[in-house]
Amino acid sequence: MEQTINCAEACVNGCVLGDKCPNTEFKEATSKFIEETSLDQMLEMAEERLRKKMTEPPKWVFPEDS
Repeated sequence: MEQTINCAEACVNGCVLGDKCPNTEFKEATSKFIEETSLDQMLEMAEERLRKKMTEPPKWVFPEDS
């Protein structure tokens, strides 16, 4: 039986499942991104995303009628 956990909560200080982690595929892609991308490029990406988010029209959420 596989153990299922909420990684966003349980792994805040590091992976608690180790080699049994279901998200190991993302670990390699993340490591590669960090190695190949400079901090300046990461900051530019974040600023661009923030700029796009600020120029998007508001998204209205209407509660469902009960």
